[in-house]
Amino acid sequence: MNDKLSQVLQKQQSQIAEPDVDKEEDIVQLVGFVVGEEEYAIPILNIQEIIKPIEYTRVPSVPDYVLGVFNMRGNVMPLIDLAKRFNQSSSKMTPQTRYIVLKGMSNGNQTPAGNAGFVIDRLTEAIKIHRNRIDPPPETLLKEKGMIFGIGKREENILTILKAEALLKREF
Repeated sequence: MNDKLSQVLQKQQSQIAEPDVDKEEDIVQLVGFVVGEEEYAIPILNIQEIIKPIEYTRVPSVPDYVLGVFNMRGNVMPLIDLAKRFNQSSSKMTPQTRYIVLKGMSNGNQTPAGNAGFVIDRLTEAIKIHRNRIDPPPETLLKEKGMIFGIGKREENILTILKAEALLKREF
């Protein structure tokens, strides 16, 4: 019985020495990209894939930031110019241009939002950031239809982290 007690005490001591090695849930994994002059990021779990630009078809009577639709392995989805969506001038297609395809998530009993592709100027990097280094968006940005999840503070700069659900929300 005394042996069991010493084992429990040893285990507690080792947990105190290395508090919660399993703190992975405090790390947010993001994919960074540039639109215009700004760097943004999206949680990696919201991304279905990142592809080189492919042909798309224009669609009438949609907002100007919706470039049209494209066919990805039999799935037709809208293609959205993020620069125009953010009220900047349209993205110029370059060899670095990519489409980020976001997965539509179903939350609760709402109908799932469909996938969509977003034109970005270029990818930057995979980013791991600790949750406590992400601040909520400033009050002044909240009117931007809630597209911003938070502001990530890094050593060299700050990073605007976007909400995939808000980007996927259909307004057309």
